[in-house]
Amino acid sequence: MIDDKCVPKLFRSKVADNAGPPTAAYLNTLGVAAFVLTYRVAPKYHHPIELSDAQRAIRLVRSRATAWHIAPDRIGVAGFSSGGHLASTVSTHFDAGSPTAPDPIDREGSRPDFAILASSDPTLDEGDAKALLGDQPDPIQVSELSNETHVTAKTPPTFLFSTFEDAPESSVQYFLALRKAGVPAELHVFKDGAHGIAAWGMKHPDRSEWPHVLANWLRSSGLIK
Repeated sequence: MIDDKCVPKLFRSKVADNAGPPTAAYLNTLGVAAFVLTYRVAPKYHHPIELSDAQRAIRLVRSRATAWHIAPDRIGVAGFSSGGHLASTVSTHFDAGSPTAPDPIDREGSRPDFAILASSDPTLDEGDAKALLGDQPDPIQVSELSNETHVTAKTPPTFLFSTFEDAPESSVQYFLALRKAGVPAELHVFKDGAHGIAAWGMKHPDRSEWPHVLANWLRSSGLIK
């Protein structure tokens, strides 16, 4: 899972631990092996460092699938807040690996088999663009990282959730792009909850249905029993 700060003003300036670890622990209860990725962020690092970190993580897990008793064709990615943008980026920007690479990890594909986007913003706005690309972002790169425009039939099945007060428009646009491309997807916009729903939903399960709804989606999608 890609864990990031659940505060928009700190977009990509700090990787936090308030969503990834508790969600990983919840997935463990469902029989899912979960890994939390701490990736490099601004202001020291910019695109494509974040993307390469996420791609490397997927390749690494896939290369260790046999040793770690993991199904190599059921390796997903989950992202929260700005980490959700990275999860949607790795879902739309991937490759099959390089068969002749000297590093066996690089021979593995970087496409996730499914994606979970929580309170995310697949569309790159002005503030996000500066954090990812610097103070004067290249418009071409901004377009390249507005992920709803890069969804194809090969984009992995995706579960998205947000709240009414958490500006869900970007999640809706990404969902519609998935639907247009024929990619199986499920979107939930809950009535209540601020931006940190992914984090407090784990601490207060009586106030958030998203973990239970996610479990149902994973089962119905054949990803867990």
